[in-house]
Amino acid sequence: MLDRLAIGTLALIAAVAAFTFRDYGLGWDDYTHSEFGDLLVALFSSGFRDLRALSFVNLYMYGGGFDMVAALAAKISPFDLFETRRLAGAAVGILGLGLTWRIARRAGGPLAGLIALILLAACPLYYGHMFMNAKDAPFAVAMAVLLLALVRTIEEYPLPSRATVVLLGLGLGLAIGSRILGVIACFYALAAYALLVAEDARARGLRPAAMRLANFLWLLLPAAALGYLIMGLLWPWAILAPLNPLRAIGYFANFFETPWKEMYEGALVSVPDMPASYVPRLFALKLPEIMLALGLAGMAGAFIAAARRELPPAQRATLLLLALAAALPVAIAMITRPALYNGVRHFVFVVPPFAVLGGVAGAWALARLRSLGRTPFIAGAAMVAAALALPLSDMVRLHPYQYTHFNWLAGGVRSADENYMLDYWGLAFKQASEELRVVLDARSETAPGGRRWIVAVCGPQRPAEVALGPQFKTIGDARGADFAMMLGEFYCRDLKAPVLAEVTREGVMFARVYDIRGLNVTNLLTLPPP
Repeated sequence: MLDRLAIGTLALIAAVAAFTFRDYGLGWDDYTHSEFGDLLVALFSSGFRDLRALSFVNLYMYGGGFDMVAALAAKISPFDLFETRRLAGAAVGILGLGLTWRIARRAGGPLAGLIALILLAACPLYYGHMFMNAKDAPFAVAMAVLLLALVRTIEEYPLPSRATVVLLGLGLGLAIGSRILGVIACFYALAAYALLVAEDARARGLRPAAMRLANFLWLLLPAAALGYLIMGLLWPWAILAPLNPLRAIGYFANFFETPWKEMYEGALVSVPDMPASYVPRLFALKLPEIMLALGLAGMAGAFIAAARRELPPAQRATLLLLALAAALPVAIAMITRPALYNGVRHFVFVVPPFAVLGGVAGAWALARLRSLGRTPFIAGAAMVAAALALPLSDMVRLHPYQYTHFNWLAGGVRSADENYMLDYWGLAFKQASEELRVVLDARSETAPGGRRWIVAVCGPQRPAEVALGPQFKTIGDARGADFAMMLGEFYCRDLKAPVLAEVTREGVMFARVYDIRGLNVTNLLTLPPP
């Protein structure tokens, strides 16, 4: 029954996504990513004669699998290019939900799988990014494929099945072929395998354990070959030269853009100088409270269980793998302190394993309550359901800006707006554009002289241009513009001009369109007072 509930949950999410994917606007990177997808298709369709994709901005340093799939899908889709990209993102995100369910089910049983699935589906950070984040959301799903494969190798050690070897190769290729950061999974796997080998040596002796390990690694070699092929398909630049993946590591090890400042804890901080607390603090403020409580409990329990020798080695190794998958990337970021920006979008890939740990902890807690009687079990289940209702209601109210969510520990988006960036990707320009067109149509206004309306934009200009449509021209300078479209972030001015359209959620302004015809507006940018 629990598996049927999980499948029903996935079907419900798919139905909601099918009805709402067109609500999501374009972000800063969407237009560029769509161009990259077209260039990758041209690379392969030309027999590697059209090489523009291999030097396109810096995206050749990443894998472009999602962009390529979306570009191909757009050729047969009944929707336009960017709507198709949203639909493709939803499909990939739902796949990630299914993978999380399967991982948790293997780690803690059917109830753990169901709870993990619901925790992730009710996580605004994951749900919001899956529609519109062409880099980090597909990477999170690719890492979930790899994590499921690693869990299966642990369960089947030292004789992995052919299906598991194929899945491991697929996971390796997808993860590393999406972002070179995928190699971090090697550290999770080494720690888990080390635990298995140590317990094997203790039970059988060092020499037999070493022979079993050698045979295990031999059987996994085809996965490495398959992974390399898939990586090359998704990330062709990586295989042009043997050292290119290492060059990508070196490229991303140093901040590759001109530093800028972002709002963090109510102050402007340069992105290379963000404090070590940046990632854990933002996770604590953005993840739903129930997910935080169960995930942290599951992580602590997993590390404790990994040290308990009376438990089966495979169970201990699996829990260690999951705990490291959720904790190690955050710990590394705290120690190395890379440039950090755009909230925690670069760390979305740790959310699925965190949900798995939450599912395992939730199943364990409910099992304990069940052992105390029916009433405590029903009361505990009701508390979990009530706790899940809070982020779900937030997601409905924020739609389609779920990724801007802050939990009630942060005071919600209303309080967070004073201290952090919300719609940093400018998704609200889609709704602002629609409202502007409605206002102009209601007034029967057309641009004078048969020209197009001119809109000055503070925020992502190309997404605004796409959202506005062919009747509008976007510029970055307010001089000579008819309207000003402003993102509701600290760097955009509050203009003293009539407001034609406004996008708000929870009393927070996400975007606004001003009528600046006849006004002397020369600058769209500002800084908050010191």
